[in-house]
Amino acid sequence: MRLYPAFFKAAFSWMDPELAHTLGFAGIKLAHRTGLGRALSRVTAPDEGAEVNVMGLTFPSPFGLAAGFDKGATGTHALTQLGFGHVEIGTVTGQAQPGNPRPRLFRLVRDRAVINRMGFNNDGAEAVAPRVAAALQTLAQESIRTGRRRPVVGVNIGKTKAVGLEDATADYVRSTRVLAPYADYLVVNVSSPNTPGLRQLQELDALRPLLLAVRAEADRVTGRRVPLLVKIAPDLADEDVTAVADLALELGLDGIVATNTTIAREGLGLRTNHDDVAACGAGGLSGAPLRRRSLEVLRLLKEHAGEQLVLVSVGGVTTARDVMERLDAGASLVQGYTAFLYEGPFWAGRINRGLRRAAPEGR
Repeated sequence: MRLYPAFFKAAFSWMDPELAHTLGFAGIKLAHRTGLGRALSRVTAPDEGAEVNVMGLTFPSPFGLAAGFDKGATGTHALTQLGFGHVEIGTVTGQAQPGNPRPRLFRLVRDRAVINRMGFNNDGAEAVAPRVAAALQTLAQESIRTGRRRPVVGVNIGKTKAVGLEDATADYVRSTRVLAPYADYLVVNVSSPNTPGLRQLQELDALRPLLLAVRAEADRVTGRRVPLLVKIAPDLADEDVTAVADLALELGLDGIVATNTTIAREGLGLRTNHDDVAACGAGGLSGAPLRRRSLEVLRLLKEHAGEQLVLVSVGGVTTARDVMERLDAGASLVQGYTAFLYEGPFWAGRINRGLRRAAPEGR
């Protein structure tokens, strides 16, 4: 299973990163269609004792796949067969859009990092919703067949680029109307650096009416209370992080996802050449260099909000030890993404085994 780094170097390291992602995801889906995924799931699946109850949902494992990998719910079931306790779909926007011009995805292999400026490329809420519904139905049927708890499927929504900030709330409400009936939980993404002006929605005067409108619409179109979280940037000042936490508490949100990618380049250039970093241009940095700030934000939120908010920690997570560190620091759930590109399809399974070994000591 540790042969993947050599495979990555031979098969993917020289390839355009976005093409490599497309081909790798196609391979995961092919394994699922041929039945190999079912066999893999016996090896990668978390123990039943790893279940966590969060937001009224039961997650088979505290570790899941962050938004960005499966933007359109085209391989959700296949991904859960790799051992993820939950998969967050998206980011999905109210209207379909191609995203930013290519190239827009860059690997910094020495730093175990990625810079992206994808720009919420996706098929739009209307197209994605029936795929989420179909994935949930398939997962429920498999759960009945196997007797195992089904993985959780969250949906991450963002602003359509062509929609102005003054109409952003209506755009998010549109996505909520279509997607909330099928989402186990919903995440409002106001923190990507790759949609112009989006991060201005983190300002409280803009964020309050946006979250209130999404909450109201989710309640209106569903016969249940869909858990609602907001995803924030690591680049917020500490006082702004706590201000968002206070707003989340005021509005009765379920939690905060911390954090998105960063526009900072701190920590890069130690292994990756400065010129190579500069050549990538603008975009959000993810992976190992984000680890320290992501953990700082998690600890700040935990200290400020205590047990009142569910905290989902993401950013720089690679190993089972990283996951345990986030759980010990106050996270209820932990997500990863960038390390998946470098660690390969058995990554979640290795983390599940690591958590299993750590459980008698730490939990």
